[in-house]
Amino acid sequence: MNKPIKRHPALQPLSRDHHFGLLLCWKIREGFRLGVETKRIRDYAQWFWREHLQSHFKEEEEAFVSVLGTDHPLMVQLFREHKELKDLFAFPRENKDEDTLSEIKEKLNQHIRFEERVLFRKIQETATEEQLKVVESHHHDDFEDNWKDEFWIKKNEDENL
Repeated sequence: MNKPIKRHPALQPLSRDHHFGLLLCWKIREGFRLGVETKRIRDYAQWFWREHLQSHFKEEEEAFVSVLGTDHPLMVQLFREHKELKDLFAFPRENKDEDTLSEIKEKLNQHIRFEERVLFRKIQETATEEQLKVVESHHHDDFEDNWKDEFWIKKNEDENL
């Protein structure tokens, strides 16, 4: 196992964004565990895609191409995994939302781990200070998770009275 390295400040905002992606995975898992209606979970996942993840993917792709180029094997993997996740968030399988959500949960978790443990390490080892400034310039607004239906929180029976 690789020893953790201190994250360069240019990568820290993208790394913080990953926290929200991991929370999405946890929320899907909790929704299933609590027996929440699949449509509620899907609605949140689609909102999360539109409001955060779609732009996060674009920021990463633009920023990291400036360091590694498009043909580097890690960038090929990044593009492939982003495409797979984008396709999943479109919920292409009719009446298979639970399967799609499970796949999103697994693939997004694995993808974030790849970026944090492998890709970010390579970026830090490879990029010049000037390239890291370019990486940092690609991060925009901080995400605010203001979804009102907190399906992942078990409500006390008394709250419904």
